[in-house]
Amino acid sequence: MVSIEISVTPLFYIFLCLLSLHSAAAAEFLSSDCSPNTTTYTQNSTYRRNLNSLLSSLQSNSTRKNGFYNLTVGRDPPDIVYGLFLCRGDLTQDACQDCASTAAGEILQHCPIQKTALVYYAECTLRYSNRSFFSVWQRDPTLQLLNTGNISQSDRFMELLGNTMNEIATRAANDQSGKKFATEEANFTSFQTLYTLAQCTPDLSVSNCDTCLQTAIAYLPSCCFGRPGGRVLFPSCNVRYELYPFYNVTAHPRSQTPVTPSPPAPPSKEKNKISSTIIIAIVVPVVVSVVLFAAGFCLLTRKRKKYDAVEQENAANEITTVESLLFDFATIEAATDKFSVDNKLGEGGFGPVYKGKLPSGQEIAVKRRGLLGFCLEGEEKLLIYEFVPNKSLDYFLFGTEKQGQLNWIKRYKIIGGIARGILYLHEDSRLKIIHRDLKTSNILLDEDMNAKISDFGMARIFGVDQSEGNTSRVVGTYGYMPPEYAMHGQFSVKSDVYSYGVIILEIITGKKSNNFQSTDEADDLLNYAWKHWNSGTPLELLDPSLRSSYSRNEVIRCIHIGLLCVQEDPAERPTMAAIVLMLNSYSITLQAPRPPATFLIPRSESNFSINEEGSDQSASKSIPFSVNEASISDLYPR
Repeated sequence: MVSIEISVTPLFYIFLCLLSLHSAAAAEFLSSDCSPNTTTYTQNSTYRRNLNSLLSSLQSNSTRKNGFYNLTVGRDPPDIVYGLFLCRGDLTQDACQDCASTAAGEILQHCPIQKTALVYYAECTLRYSNRSFFSVWQRDPTLQLLNTGNISQSDRFMELLGNTMNEIATRAANDQSGKKFATEEANFTSFQTLYTLAQCTPDLSVSNCDTCLQTAIAYLPSCCFGRPGGRVLFPSCNVRYELYPFYNVTAHPRSQTPVTPSPPAPPSKEKNKISSTIIIAIVVPVVVSVVLFAAGFCLLTRKRKKYDAVEQENAANEITTVESLLFDFATIEAATDKFSVDNKLGEGGFGPVYKGKLPSGQEIAVKRRGLLGFCLEGEEKLLIYEFVPNKSLDYFLFGTEKQGQLNWIKRYKIIGGIARGILYLHEDSRLKIIHRDLKTSNILLDEDMNAKISDFGMARIFGVDQSEGNTSRVVGTYGYMPPEYAMHGQFSVKSDVYSYGVIILEIITGKKSNNFQSTDEADDLLNYAWKHWNSGTPLELLDPSLRSSYSRNEVIRCIHIGLLCVQEDPAERPTMAAIVLMLNSYSITLQAPRPPATFLIPRSESNFSINEEGSDQSASKSIPFSVNEASISDLYPR
């Protein structure tokens, strides 16, 4: 490959371009969304006629130079329809037209009667709705795709990716060409180049475009950490990276200092004839070889993509069938060696957990009596989990032998991963879920130290318009519960935000919130953190094991965010969406935090239930009010 690239690079790229133009009509379909909760229309309705007119106009305007067009058809609801298409910024006008035509022709096959629809292609996006969405950035529906391979030096790679992505997000948002599009290449190793892309719909303002892109970039560490390629697509913007040129590099070349060669002396006629013959004899076979190689490569790549798509679809279909989820009791009993004590990982309020290994070699975790109402065999009720080898976050934070394994890069990654997980529960999931028992022992870590939120025994589901709940049975863990919940039984998404703030401070300090010990004059971890923040010495909070290597700006920003989360007034705490932005964009100015909430539980409140369960085993604590060592919650249908 190296010798071919050196000797025939211009010819190679010419023929690749020709091949890509030839295959541009076959737009690569990625996903569609028909928003099933929206209203529908009939085939002979005015809305359908307006929609047909809109799709026709989108196709006819797909040759615009900036690859973007939006319009409105109709005047009055419910028959008015808004629509747009957006082509990838590096496409030619012909390629854009091909993709827009394909999308306009196929979107009604995916969404035949819905008034709101969207289709994602690799080359373009097309959407319409009966409600205006112009000039407003939107995240849903989100599509996340990743390359399933692995990459070495993942921490260094993700750092390079983050820096490069932040740079092109700013460039795309401020793009004066009318496309709001930017690409960049960065050298990862001497043999590997990182290719990145960011794009917004041009109707967005600079601020909205930047916010949209920064939010999309914030998804990358959780969806694609250590992967050689990934992309996040929102209706209003998208980002992508690969270790190969997936866009037209010649359309957006890297900045280089031009070199003007001196003109050669004109050859004689006789030499010209000889050289022409030699050139023809050499170039023709090379060109033919290059064309055949490129064609074969493209065919193999396309075939592989189709194969991967089929495999993914099959896997998805398998997961949705009851049979694929059903394990017979004998298999699980054999996998856990008849639930032997040696395989017991721990015990929580809802039963013991055992490690097991299936005949295929896959390691699993089995929670006995973990899932009420799902009978596998007889009276045995077993819940099968993916085995998470690194136990829970508290095992690393508070165990002196393991603290050194969590450097600042890993801790910062975990902070971001937890934020993305909570955001999913609060906003991105089909249901709004309040966890109610977020703590370090409920944050599991996989083999790559990715954070996974666990133990939903106390979780509550909110309705679409519900913002707050109230209970007379307070459950949770002392040190992580906000005062409005502990004292009055009121909980909301801001309750989880409070718990997340405590977790941040625990990650930074390496100190337990519910068993705080300090030589400073502070009653608890929150006041200890506030004391140093207010005194201008926030870095004194840092876990001593991190003092040799850390990012000063990241540590201070995380402390700042943690203090914002644990403010007494729930309304003043930020949302998880805002927190994700704060963690990933330094252009956002953070407000000054107020003193953290402090409260004491009256000794007379004997009905106060506290979960003091550790990461492996429940244990009673001697505290001056009623303690229940099991997690208690009212179960609701999911």
